[in-house]
Amino acid sequence: MSASAAWSYTSTATHWARQSRDDRTGVSAFAAPVTFACDYSSEARTMVDQLGREFTSRLTLHTERSSIARGDFVAIGASSAADPNTVEGAQEVLVVGRFADTFDGKADDYRVVT
Repeated sequence: MSASAAWSYTSTATHWARQSRDDRTGVSAFAAPVTFACDYSSEARTMVDQLGREFTSRLTLHTERSSIARGDFVAIGASSAADPNTVEGAQEVLVVGRFADTFDGKADDYRVVT
């Protein structure tokens, strides 16, 4: 973790990576939950995803965790629940943006929007 991230990413969140989704039932399977350091804000704001669709964001996370992808789930705080659908506040990731680590040059930063 870069020095800047260690200073600014003082909150904890949980990430569930989507492993598969059954097209017939719509049921998803998720990897085991992983906690990570982050900072976050919660505000309603209209955004556009990579496909040009408008949506209202509910949560924005800032982190160095590079493995978060669209369709995964995240939640503020630590959780050991296997299924994010059972966790209050868990939300699907809609957009992930990448930013350079300008100060330390160790690891890029990511904006994760639900």
